[in-house]
Amino acid sequence: MSQLYERVALIGLGLIASSLFWAMRRDGLAGEVVGYARSSETRETAREIGLCDRIYDTAVEAVEGADLVILCVPVGAMDSVAREIAPALKQGATVTDVGSVKRAIVDAVAPHIPEGVHFVPSHPLAGTEHSGPRSGFAELFEDRWFLIVPVEGNNANAVDRIETLWQAMGSKTARMDADHHDLVLAVTSHAPHLIAYTMVGVADDLSRVTDSEVINYSAAGFRDFTRIAASDPTMWRDVFLNNKDATLEILGRFTEELFALQRAIRTEDGDMLHDYFTRTRAIRRGIVEAGQDTDAPNFGRSKS
Repeated sequence: MSQLYERVALIGLGLIASSLFWAMRRDGLAGEVVGYARSSETRETAREIGLCDRIYDTAVEAVEGADLVILCVPVGAMDSVAREIAPALKQGATVTDVGSVKRAIVDAVAPHIPEGVHFVPSHPLAGTEHSGPRSGFAELFEDRWFLIVPVEGNNANAVDRIETLWQAMGSKTARMDADHHDLVLAVTSHAPHLIAYTMVGVADDLSRVTDSEVINYSAAGFRDFTRIAASDPTMWRDVFLNNKDATLEILGRFTEELFALQRAIRTEDGDMLHDYFTRTRAIRRGIVEAGQDTDAPNFGRSKS
């Protein structure tokens, strides 16, 4: 793939940003990729492992002259970062982000974007439970969805160019309204993470009176919960605070479903339980068929 941007600036150097760098370098999609992180320790780690062609000590220095600026910071930091870098943004440049909430980010960032600069929000549906500059890898986005959330007045060429970049890294892309995005992600990501955090919290309380048997004898289902609950706490705090309405709506529906299952167990309604589990099991098959996971034995976790 040919070069799409001469200079790209990554603001924030965690899992997503580091994966973006390795993917862009692998495929020759940018002439130069520079970076900035608020933490001096993170900046030193990035320099040590060769993450980015150059690491700057301020966000303003990093964005100067950049054709594309990618905001890879927690949702709660978007407003202050956008305000800080706005005066240094190059005319004609594009600013995007990788946050998992979109309405709040649009509201926080768009007012700071100067005339002549294009803001095209986006969100990669890719990640792991790991964080930090060492956690990235070029293949993270392959066969995963990258959602693009155009805002009113977006330049069509800027949107198309961003979409081409994400596709060049192996992603499938779709365009979506900000509010619809937040509702969809509340179902597929935000509420499941909150439920996982809750279940691990319950187990933690129980482990205190069972000599850690919950930890020692954890089965596959609980281990999957702990993997999800190992995600970056700052990021998820900001997600829930900034996608409050959609998350609470989905949690309300979840509670109703949970009460129905409690009733079926209490009344020994085996038919209801079997029908419910059969219907929900089909969702798993659909995810595999869509290429979003594997049907390999043990969910692909078996040792070769």
